[in-house]
Amino acid sequence: MFDAIARRYDLLNRLLSAGLDQRWRARAVDALALEGHEVVLDLCTGTADVALGALARGEGAARVIGLDFSHEMLRRGLTKVRRLGLAPRVTLVRGDAMHVPLPDASVDAATIAFGIRNVQQPDRACRELIRVLRPGGRLAVLEFGLPSRPLLRRAYLAYAVRLLPLVGRLVSRHASAYAYLPESVGRFPPPEAFGALLRQSGFAQVRIVPLTFGVVYLYVAQTSHAPVEAA
Repeated sequence: MFDAIARRYDLLNRLLSAGLDQRWRARAVDALALEGHEVVLDLCTGTADVALGALARGEGAARVIGLDFSHEMLRRGLTKVRRLGLAPRVTLVRGDAMHVPLPDASVDAATIAFGIRNVQQPDRACRELIRVLRPGGRLAVLEFGLPSRPLLRRAYLAYAVRLLPLVGRLVSRHASAYAYLPESVGRFPPPEAFGALLRQSGFAQVRIVPLTFGVVYLYVAQTSHAPVEAA
């Protein structure tokens, strides 16, 4: 499914969110507080929007590793990376978020933008993040949610269930991909439950930030142990 919609994935992200998806991704990268020397893992990288954002925002990361299971998404991402002349600083890898092909304590920060709900076992992916992050490493996760205000919630559900799949089908020319989106959002744990899962996986200082009235949530967390100070 993700391979099939890759060609128009970026266009639909902009269209269906009225351009807000770029702001949400920027907020996630800003939450990492990068200083210019970090290695960042972008899990479920898709077409590499967040991976590229991590190089452009603030000081920017020194290097980014983007991992995704969709070959076509990665191919589109690689085209963008090469067009921007950033190939020496971005590595895109096809792989499984539940089995990250990186050594222990090998990255300084990590992001997941709208991908954790597509992982079969999110708890395993979170444990993998704990494993590959260095002490004091920071994580930023973006995921869809439901507005808490009743009127906004009803309006958003009407949009997500009726209009979004229709527009997605017309533009992507895929019969079911954008019907899957609201279904997967409905199955994903509510914000407090996902925050609890991050804590159970070993993250500390978990912060949950609603964006755009709760249509999207930003989760910011840090590994339990502080970095070792240089002598």
